Amino acid sequence: MREPAPRAPSGISVVIPSRNGRELLAAQLPGIARELTGPSEVIVVDNGSSDGTAEWLSSQWTGLHVEVSAEPLSFAAAVNRGIRRARYAHVCLLNNDMLLEPGFFAALGSAFDRVPGLFCATAQIRFPAGVRREETGKAVMAQTGRDDFPLRCDEPAADEDLTWVLYGSGGCSLYDASMLRALGGMDEAYGPAYVEDLDAGYRAWQRGWPTVFVAGALVEHRHRATTSRYYTEEQLAEILETNYLRFLARAVADGRLFRELWEKAIGRLYRRRDGALRHAARIALAGAAPQRGSYGERRFLALTCGDVAVFPGGDATAAPLVTFAERLETPAAEVLACHCEVVMVRQGNDRAIEAAVEWTERKWRGRDKWAGATPSRAPRLPGEP
Repeated sequence: MREPAPRAPSGISVVIPSRNGRELLAAQLPGIARELTGPSEVIVVDNGSSDGTAEWLSSQWTGLHVEVSAEPLSFAAAVNRGIRRARYAHVCLLNNDMLLEPGFFAALGSAFDRVPGLFCATAQIRFPAGVRREETGKAVMAQTGRDDFPLRCDEPAADEDLTWVLYGSGGCSLYDASMLRALGGMDEAYGPAYVEDLDAGYRAWQRGWPTVFVAGALVEHRHRATTSRYYTEEQLAEILETNYLRFLARAVADGRLFRELWEKAIGRLYRRRDGALRHAARIALAGAAPQRGSYGERRFLALTCGDVAVFPGGDATAAPLVTFAERLETPAAEVLACHCEVVMVRQGNDRAIEAAVEWTERKWRGRDKWAGATPSRAPRLPGEP
């Protein structure tokens, strides 16, 4: 298992893959320039463009770095070119169809000060007015129904922040650069796009490196502004399903867990007569040799299944509270006022509350703000029946 390399200088390297995205970059780059206030750099990977992107960038944006690939690369291969060039301690991966709202980098960066050993801080994703919100950034692994895709984005509760999530969106997340390089960057087996960010987040969790959702880092997503130019909706759906199978074969190290997830996935594809099913045998045979990490997969899957929500409290000197609740909603003001943090776990998920207690301990242990050794834990919030 590779460990993180020595840390680079403090700062942010922004990496943007872009294929014929000159107009999208023209809308995005002013917001990036506005929000980058400290040591930083912007690296655009011009990914097989024919719209003059590289020439336009060189003439319009002083100091911006352009990596040019004559042929279009997969998302993973494109961002890896940028990651290899990145000079700073944190790497922000951005899709060119993400528009940043004020405070974006500051909010993501502050998560690394507040969560020890953090691998990734991921943003809250919004959509333009009148467009259905298809993703939020709060990514969990859970199925509403047996024929639903096993990953979804949950709507965050009001005031929820720094909730643990399974992975950060590769289109709007800030990573610890040394950890990301220790993983080998994004796995280029996932082509042309999708699921490489899930793979990276999962492999980081296997090593005990968490990802959190940052509510105050906001982006507006012009969904699939690039991929929809080159693939139909049906093709994109099949790519997603095929890459999910690749993820199971390449990343899941626990044999019993792999069999459970694989059987569910194949059964779902069979019932839907999905085209991805024809790739399953080849993917299973190719597999991978995932290295078992230091942290149990069922443990972090329980923490990131959508049954846990974190709320900052009002007393930085008080202990955190981890508690069961029937609904994941903002705790009462009087409860927040007497804790540094309140972690709510959906009633009955014993595995999730055990993981939540463990990770709350990791977060607060040794802090000057809190001298206790164990977070207080209650079966329910005061005032609930």
